[in-house]
Amino acid sequence: MTGAIPTALSRLRAEVARQPQDFIAWVMLAEAELDHGDSAAGIAAAQRALALRPEHPEALARLGRAYWMRKRHAEAVQCLERAAAQAPQHPGIALWLGHALEDAGRAEDAARAYEQAYRLLPQQPMIAAHLLNWRRRLCDWRDLDALSAQVRRAVAQGQGAIEPFAFLSEDAAPAEQLACARLRAREIAAQVRPLPPAAPLAGGPVRLGFLSNGFGNHPTGLLTVRLFEELRRRDEVEIHLFALNGDDGSPIRQRLHAAAHGLHEVAGQSHAHIAGAIRQAAVEVLFDLRGWGGGGAPEVLAMRPALVQVNWLAYPGTSGAPWIDYVLADRFVLPEARRAHHSEAVAWLPRCFQPSDTARTVEAPPPREECGLPAQGVVFACFNNSYKINPRSFSRMLAILARVPGSVLWLLSGPGQADARLREQARRGGVDPARLVFMRKLPHAQYLARYRHADLFLDTHPYNAHTTASDALWAGCPLLTCPGETFAARVAGSLNHHLGMEAMNVADDAAFVARAVALGNDADALAALKARLAERRAQAGLFDMAGFAGDFAAVARAMAQRHRAGLAPAAFA
Repeated sequence: MTGAIPTALSRLRAEVARQPQDFIAWVMLAEAELDHGDSAAGIAAAQRALALRPEHPEALARLGRAYWMRKRHAEAVQCLERAAAQAPQHPGIALWLGHALEDAGRAEDAARAYEQAYRLLPQQPMIAAHLLNWRRRLCDWRDLDALSAQVRRAVAQGQGAIEPFAFLSEDAAPAEQLACARLRAREIAAQVRPLPPAAPLAGGPVRLGFLSNGFGNHPTGLLTVRLFEELRRRDEVEIHLFALNGDDGSPIRQRLHAAAHGLHEVAGQSHAHIAGAIRQAAVEVLFDLRGWGGGGAPEVLAMRPALVQVNWLAYPGTSGAPWIDYVLADRFVLPEARRAHHSEAVAWLPRCFQPSDTARTVEAPPPREECGLPAQGVVFACFNNSYKINPRSFSRMLAILARVPGSVLWLLSGPGQADARLREQARRGGVDPARLVFMRKLPHAQYLARYRHADLFLDTHPYNAHTTASDALWAGCPLLTCPGETFAARVAGSLNHHLGMEAMNVADDAAFVARAVALGNDADALAALKARLAERRAQAGLFDMAGFAGDFAAVARAMAQRHRAGLAPAAFA
């Protein structure tokens, strides 16, 4: 173990060995173990503290947090509810209870816990950001502008480490996103010391590492599996996957395992152990496939286990982190003019930065009626997660429904009462709530098949459809988007651009509504658009994963060669 946290751990472990009856020391040790990513050790320390002082809220809170880290959600909720009952004025316990309730599927209870934390500490930007993020997920738009303004103001003033992933949903400029990411990275850098430098490599295949909690039936696994299968055919690279998630038994996980030279099971391990596993595998170029998204391990990256480290795919923005050398992008999603708002050197691929599983098949869907759709009428779809549907995006969807008679809007069902809230918003906007149809989450093949009933995908802003956009286009459903200024707001546009469907990238909300209305009221134009998409899908390079693998391997090799030559990371294409 290395760095500031392990040093503190050593002191605390020595302290409890000398004073095994010291309750405070056991609580502090539990906290330190959890901060270091070792949930098993955190459970043991919290249980020792509870043996000394049964039902003490601070010990219960640490035990609940440890269970939450191990995805034992029911036990986490039980502990944290007991802690909150003992300490109802403790904002930190209320916040952690919100996290546990969220993951336990108790969406509305989670909202109440976040609201309690905010009532207790309304000036704390981090708590405001959690409340804001969860209200977005629940489509509860009360005080949305005020909360957003508070969070953006805190970032501008350098106050508080807001989670950058949640900040992507704010209508913020690229410079604001960079500032947010840098604040979070600075917090981690203060806690983690890098490993000693690894010996440089002189030759041989480039050993590529990929760190993710999505190696399975997850958007990351679904996007990357075909690419890894193609890379396995190439002698110049070697593939090592470091799975922060356990084996879900899915066909995708099996394909990933077969495609990799090594799939390293590191779920539940401490940050130092994961970094050690990456270093032991002699990874030369490490791709962070989670970034600031939940379930990632930025502390591992901060230890610098690999010679070159790259932000790619799962986090659509800048890391703001000094331990990330490159961001992998394309020139549409990250134009030259916006390079200054990324802390990393930019490595541009000649095609869209997002791969896709071209081995997936689009099956026949059930009849429209079984999907809750009317027998006739245009079906507008948006299967984005609920937090991406904000007042601006929803207003333009309602405007389209109002001008296309008989049409419906097909949405992915959200958590808690999100669907009911959207129906109420439709009613207030003068649209019959019955014209909103909600699809529950389904196995991927069943979900993909339903795109055959969708006529046009309506994208969201400022956080676009990403994996969902790829799914729609692969299944033959055209996608309409309004590219924005940030990386997250340009992904769908990049897919259209590289597919040769640039006409579906429009300039503003007025053009978005006008284009959707024109297509919705012209069956021939809509049919021609779908035919054009089918033609471009077969001819364009967007879904050419053999070609993508060649481009990807060349970029990774160039990164490695620069490092082998003693050169600093620099932008290149």
